[in-house]
Amino acid sequence: MYDQEREAHVLGMLICGFHSADQKDSSPGSVLLAISRTVKGSGNGWTNAHATFYGGSDASGTMGGACGYGNLYNQGYGTNTAALSTALFNNGLSCGGCYEIKCVNDKQWCLPGSIVVTATNFCPPNSALPNNAGGWCNPPLRHFDLSQPIFQHIAQSKAGIIPVQYRRVGCSKKDGIRFTINGHSYFNLVLITNVGGAGDVVSVSIKGSKSSNGWMAMSRNWGQNWQSNSYLNGQALSFKVTTSDGRSLISNNVAPPNWSFGQTYTGGQF
Repeated sequence: MYDQEREAHVLGMLICGFHSADQKDSSPGSVLLAISRTVKGSGNGWTNAHATFYGGSDASGTMGGACGYGNLYNQGYGTNTAALSTALFNNGLSCGGCYEIKCVNDKQWCLPGSIVVTATNFCPPNSALPNNAGGWCNPPLRHFDLSQPIFQHIAQSKAGIIPVQYRRVGCSKKDGIRFTINGHSYFNLVLITNVGGAGDVVSVSIKGSKSSNGWMAMSRNWGQNWQSNSYLNGQALSFKVTTSDGRSLISNNVAPPNWSFGQTYTGGQF
């Protein structure tokens, strides 16, 4: 996880365009807020952990998961994914974060090189098994349960479990952040996916074009599903997304006034 010591610096303003997944919009784009924090040590120091794999050779068993992303292929995550142990999962706030992982200290099974994966699921503890014999995801162990295809890039699958080192890295994503609006009137449940930069979202606010309340904080329901209990039908929706490095991105009018439940709209990107 990110080192908690951070240095503040000014990034300046970045204006970037956006579009709806269903239609284009010519209104102002997204704004990356000026004040940000750099995570000290991000991408540098390595931390020891272990890794296993799950989901089968086609990774079909990794779909869904505790982050709420559903079909990982459709969401753009593919097989470069991992389920995190309790020590790393942070009750779901680590969903979307990216990790570079390499196999170490096992010449029999390790392969050269490293991989970058996105956290998409939770590896639950198993108190019936000891930490060193099957209870790999028990607290306080730092453990990655990787999809089988990506595991095989750093180790032979016959290994089963391998010693690894990992570090947090920035997420490189194509296109903008995706907002999938589910629920119903007075209960807007928004799934946030494809987040670049730090990747893991820690707070979200929503604003309707007709609302006199300005930005309204959303509460995290589960994984990366964020909810609002306000009535927002028939108005354009803007979102402010903040990630764990302190950066905030505003996607203005990302959903048009005629938005509908079950649709996905694409905003700006970090």
